[in-house]
Amino acid sequence: MEIDNWLTNIQDWLLPRLCPACNDWAGPGRMLCQGCERSLPRLGNACPRCATPYDHDNIWGSCGACQRHPPAFVRTIALCRYAPPADHFIRALKFHRQLGLARLLGEQLAVRLQTEPRLPDLILPIPLHAARLRGRGFNQALEIARPVARALRIPIAMHDLRRVRATRPQSDLPFEVRRKNVKGAFAVHHAAALKGRRIALVDDVMTTGNTAEAAARAVLAAGAREVEAWVVARA
Repeated sequence: MEIDNWLTNIQDWLLPRLCPACNDWAGPGRMLCQGCERSLPRLGNACPRCATPYDHDNIWGSCGACQRHPPAFVRTIALCRYAPPADHFIRALKFHRQLGLARLLGEQLAVRLQTEPRLPDLILPIPLHAARLRGRGFNQALEIARPVARALRIPIAMHDLRRVRATRPQSDLPFEVRRKNVKGAFAVHHAAALKGRRIALVDDVMTTGNTAEAAARAVLAAGAREVEAWVVARA
């Protein structure tokens, strides 16, 4: 650990890191300056099941939608709301190949998760379809999941969950057709690896929760004990 800190200090001296939000010096060992880190739109009081933000701090328990139609995942943990500068980071990662932001977002999410009293047995990044993966060149969910898995010391399974049907980007669709768009889109490749285990699905953004719902149903059908969703941002 002391050697790692020493190497980090040398790197910061030779190549000072600039904050991706404001382009100012981030500071020793930091990827985000303190001011911009404080400005992240942290998710406050929200539905524990789907992380829909509440307008008031005195609201507790699941939202009405989750009470009427409980999702397949038991809870959602989101680092922040999908608002500046988090939305800028996610778009820059996905569409401008700024892969360093995946580490930043993953490490911030890991810090949020370190306070949880119980962690799952396995992390599954939400996969891209093979055609979209070839076009983009990387899966942003996997790149975010790597530092989370490393920090929390939880195994990450990169190939056990697959997107077997090409779907349109959820952001391009009206809310009412998003569930149909991802229905049956996921399948489990190694069911034995998931049987009886608690699973965390990792993604960049949750909007309606339909992608997490479809993936969770596939994982539960393969024998997982329970599923929760971890996302950087909740829209």
